[in-house]
Amino acid sequence: MGNYTVKQLARLSGVSVRTLHHYDEIGLLRPAFIGENRYRYYGREELLRLQDILFHRELGVPLQEIARLLELQGGDRAAILREHREWLAQRVERSRQLLRTIDRTIAELNGEGTMKDDELYKGFAPEKQAEYEDWLVDRFGSNMRERLEENKAKLAALGKDGMAARLAEGEAAGVALAEAFKSGAAADDTANDPLLARHHAWIAMMWERACPPEAYAGLADLYLEHPDFRANFEKSGAGFTDWLTTAMKAYAARLAA
Repeated sequence: MGNYTVKQLARLSGVSVRTLHHYDEIGLLRPAFIGENRYRYYGREELLRLQDILFHRELGVPLQEIARLLELQGGDRAAILREHREWLAQRVERSRQLLRTIDRTIAELNGEGTMKDDELYKGFAPEKQAEYEDWLVDRFGSNMRERLEENKAKLAALGKDGMAARLAEGEAAGVALAEAFKSGAAADDTANDPLLARHHAWIAMMWERACPPEAYAGLADLYLEHPDFRANFEKSGAGFTDWLTTAMKAYAARLAA
């Protein structure tokens, strides 16, 4: 077990060089030392810390919280790993349920039987959906509950195929924006407007109502504030949440002008 350069650690861990540089810049994962050749070198301690960071990221913890948590937990890695193991065991069971749901859905689409209505949602987390809804009501007021129920009813009327098509469009719009981020485009560059227009149109489609500029900018704030959104966006690269929300707000400002 020797020391690893940043490129070697990237290959070993699957974390990009860019992300490792970002972790160094924000003080989350410093190299063990800098060589005379100016290369960063990482030892066993840094490899273990990176493992902890990746576990926390899988749990949806925002980057700015991970360093604080690691400091609070100190060197008791066994305690950290026990917590991770418990969470992963729960996730494995949910994944098994989701796999069964997927298999049954594929069988139905191939004409090999029909799923019961309640089987369509096996493995999904109703408590997580309820958590999001409660958070939105707390954030935007009691009338949000009525709007959520109205929106859910409209989406349910789409059926499985309609909902799958909408989700696929949202995924495609998000991937296009992530690619712009990874290419180094500035968040406020007007060249991003076609991509943002697609994302903006998808939001309006999901809401089943117009999405005015101020609402689109408000959605950017929601992405920033809720840790689950941030954790999901950061899977496209460290810093993508801040880039995306800056881009959304810049686009909203141009729409309102």
